[in-house]
Amino acid sequence: MSWEIIGIWVATLLTFGIASFLYKDNPVYKIAEHIYLGVALGYGLTIYFWDSIKPNAIDKVLPSDGSAPEYLVWIPIVLGLFILLRVIPSLAWLSRWSFAVYIGGNMGILVPSVIANLLMPQLASAMRPLYDTAQPLNAQWGPLIGQAVILIATFATMIYFFFSLEHRGFVGKLSRLGVLFIMISFGAGFGYTVMARMSLLIGRFQFLIIDFFGRALGLRIG
Repeated sequence: MSWEIIGIWVATLLTFGIASFLYKDNPVYKIAEHIYLGVALGYGLTIYFWDSIKPNAIDKVLPSDGSAPEYLVWIPIVLGLFILLRVIPSLAWLSRWSFAVYIGGNMGILVPSVIANLLMPQLASAMRPLYDTAQPLNAQWGPLIGQAVILIATFATMIYFFFSLEHRGFVGKLSRLGVLFIMISFGAGFGYTVMARMSLLIGRFQFLIIDFFGRALGLRIG
């Protein structure tokens, strides 16, 4: 029996161990869960060390090519070590400096990026003309309806989050319409998530049918 076949058997047993949670929480599931999390954590830390920590920190403060060390890199290294001090109660307060720098720096980077790449394109899409005056109107009903729906949905959703006015009368109706569009958006996002999980489930079934039953057990499939 080759190592590849042994690997298929191990993966199959772990797959059934995880699936046993459908019956109830049990020791087999806990063992498979801990193995999965341990392997994922070890793999992730290894990739992170060789792809990020070593080239961006170690190789710059202790260069092996004879170049001058970059002493400024010690600042993020020390801040990173401060985060690890969370496990020591008497020194845990030092981690607040690291989190303040990390969160503040990321906000400074992400906010302009979100505005430029997400908010502005949405505003530009909502403010496009309803139809092209250079073309006949009867040939543009589809884009016109789509653009009108986008415009109404954007305005109604913004009204829902506008709390300076009491949501009564016409404003209340618009806010309830905004809730409807928000629920449609959440439903589409949830459906996308479910389909992604279904693709993982299909991948597991393909593994069991092709690799386990076909290769490990030698059964003829199809």
